[in-house]
Amino acid sequence: MPKMIVEKKEKKAEKRKKLKDDVAQKDDLELETKLKKKKKQKLQATKEEEELIAEEEEELTPEEKRKLERKLKKERKKKEKQLMREAGIPIKKVEPKKPSGCERALAYLTSWSKNPEEWKFQKTRQTWLLLHMYDKEKVPDKYFTILLDYLQGLQGNARDKTVQKAEAFMKEFDGSDGEDPNLLGKCERIRQVLQLLS
Repeated sequence: MPKMIVEKKEKKAEKRKKLKDDVAQKDDLELETKLKKKKKQKLQATKEEEELIAEEEEELTPEEKRKLERKLKKERKKKEKQLMREAGIPIKKVEPKKPSGCERALAYLTSWSKNPEEWKFQKTRQTWLLLHMYDKEKVPDKYFTILLDYLQGLQGNARDKTVQKAEAFMKEFDGSDGEDPNLLGKCERIRQVLQLLS
């Protein structure tokens, strides 16, 4: 008796599996036919657009042709996105990676040292450098030597504030008994800046 029950359960499980497979195959076939139909519609639409372009090209100026081509390109992209959405394919926008503030500031500093003719002053880059110049991770040693040369030309309020901040940091470090290598490195950089600007 228990064997019969087990066999019935196995048969039911097999039937369910077959039904699921059949349904999945049907869904796949339906999806493929829908995609094929939409591709055909798209191809027909693009052929019609090309024919319209060919007819209108004879009458249009170059400026009007460019505008029309841009417009058609936008429409094609829009249709492609719509087809992708309907097919259930996720659309991801790939944005180019923008350089970080650190990378931009270090490139600015390098440009100042290597291409002074092409170099152009940028307040935001200078501010970033002045804020982070004591941090060895953000401004490595090879850039710090260039930064010291850059600081020699520092003028006005920026120079005064840099000296004031360096003195304040120095007082802070003199008050603390730190054997931390990071603090010692930072302290050494502060001394170098103070010697240079004072």
